[in-house]
Amino acid sequence: MPTYEYECAYCGHHFEKFQSITAAPVKTCPQCRKRRVNRLLSGGAGIIFRGSGFYETDYKKPARPSDHAEAASGEKSTAEKTA
Repeated sequence: MPTYEYECAYCGHHFEKFQSITAAPVKTCPQCRKRRVNRLLSGGAGIIFRGSGFYETDYKKPARPSDHAEAASGEKSTAEKTA
């Protein structure tokens, strides 16, 4: 459910209300009790991704089998050179 911002045109009181999208807008100011409340346009909240593995599990491209073969062959050749 979104949080809506309101402002009273009479007293200037600014407040927020957590309500469903289908709920009727607030019409009465909680501070002065006048019926002069306007719903404000807000920028909304940004998306926050928390936790580990979001990139790893959802967006990372799967490794190609040829990448593993090239890495393995490269490791052997460097190991053979040092021996």
